[in-house]
Amino acid sequence: MTDDPVIVDGETLTPAAVERVARADASVSVPESARERVRESRERIVDIVDSGQAVYGVNTGFGELVQERIPADDIETLQQNLIRSHAAGTGDELDRSEVRAMLVTRLNALVKGYSGVRERIVDLLVGMLNNGVHPVVRAKGSLGASGDLAPLAHLALVLIGEGEATVGDDRLPGDEALARAELEPVTLRAKEGLGLINGTQLTVGLAALVVRDAERAMRAADIAGAMTTEATMSTTASSHPSIQNVRPHRGQTESAENIRRLTRDSEIVESHRNCDRVQDAYSLRCLPQVHGAVRDSIQHLREAVETELNSATDNPLVFPADEADDRASGTDRAAVLSGGNFHGQPLALRLDYATSALAELASISERRMDRLLNPNVQEAHLPPFLTEGSGLRSGYMIAQYTAADLVSTNRSQGRPSTDSIPVSGNQEDHVSMSAQSGHIARETVSSTLRVVGIELLCAAQALDFVAELDPGIGTHAAYRTVREHVSHLDEDRPLHGDIDRMLALLRSDQLFENVETAIDAGLA
Repeated sequence: MTDDPVIVDGETLTPAAVERVARADASVSVPESARERVRESRERIVDIVDSGQAVYGVNTGFGELVQERIPADDIETLQQNLIRSHAAGTGDELDRSEVRAMLVTRLNALVKGYSGVRERIVDLLVGMLNNGVHPVVRAKGSLGASGDLAPLAHLALVLIGEGEATVGDDRLPGDEALARAELEPVTLRAKEGLGLINGTQLTVGLAALVVRDAERAMRAADIAGAMTTEATMSTTASSHPSIQNVRPHRGQTESAENIRRLTRDSEIVESHRNCDRVQDAYSLRCLPQVHGAVRDSIQHLREAVETELNSATDNPLVFPADEADDRASGTDRAAVLSGGNFHGQPLALRLDYATSALAELASISERRMDRLLNPNVQEAHLPPFLTEGSGLRSGYMIAQYTAADLVSTNRSQGRPSTDSIPVSGNQEDHVSMSAQSGHIARETVSSTLRVVGIELLCAAQALDFVAELDPGIGTHAAYRTVREHVSHLDEDRPLHGDIDRMLALLRSDQLFENVETAIDAGLA
């Protein structure tokens, strides 16, 4: 567990903070200002319950059963039943990081102070995160409208001492898992069951991790592309500022600037500056344009994720009376408004856009890889498939097969945000499928990191064949970092371990830190 806690205040959660909690086991802390909002929100719910008014999610049924009025004596049972009935997920279980991402994002949504839960719920979520109690959550079952209901219900089961959770290496019933961490389950009161499951926290938790990995993939692709540019004796002229200035897309400009910084002082580039080649292949010449378009798509996703992380996505939402007009139900002190903040479309569309963009990033990386390996197009100084004694040895030939498999899989992924299947007696007649978009984006970014990692392996191998000339200051640092983890391929060996090491390297951020130190500047 990292030392400094992530402050969860409902206003300032970032993708980086989600990743710290999800992957680095950072602890969390809720400040008093947020706790006060939670207490005030709960007081508003108590007022509404005491008033006896019919309010959705408080004393009515759910979905198509909204017209069913629930007696006061059954309100707690209603909330418990909600969690049990909605825990209808199936399929694979979410991994540990995904569950922790859900926990912290749900906590952040609740402490905004519009869900009406008790502070006791907040404390239990904090205790679960800080003591490593991780609910067993099935991945399938969310439609991304009315929130990620089924996955969040599996998470919420543990809060009431049911379901299952892992603590360390042990898988335990929910009540035993809480007891192991010296925590106690809760009996849910009015509105609290709905407050725990109505929201986009599976989707936004996945999306936050996608953003972080996608930004790594973009930086790594610029590094790999710069190394391949040098190893193939291609030009960096296509990254000249003048070209970008007359088509000033932000992402294009950033990738071109990265290439210039990475290849600064390159003896390899200088050695053929006035050669007879007029233009390079598109996978090299159009790197700023293609990589830049991917950058723009991931920035588009990041903007939505940053907003969603700090939004109230429950329904209904509980406001002070003076924040709502007289069309809201409630009392003199509190007002309840029903709406659709649980609908995942703002994330679903952008996740699908990011999936398409990442598929393109992997595709252009694989094409550059071919120019390093393919004896029909590679430069004369490079041996076929980057191995001495080709024929007897196959070198990196099959690594490209693996990249091609990953690229093809990326291309075949669906775009769930364009689909909708009505549910709940047609009351919920348009849904976003945002969780599916999140799962697919997670798979795609993982595949793309692997493809770019393979290009880095091949580019480092190719630079070994121009060892008499120094690469640029950034590409040289990248080459040395790759070689710290994977040695030159002289004799054929199984390559799966090398590919795995490259993936771990990219996720560790060590490559980027070493390169940025060398160029004395940050990579875009």
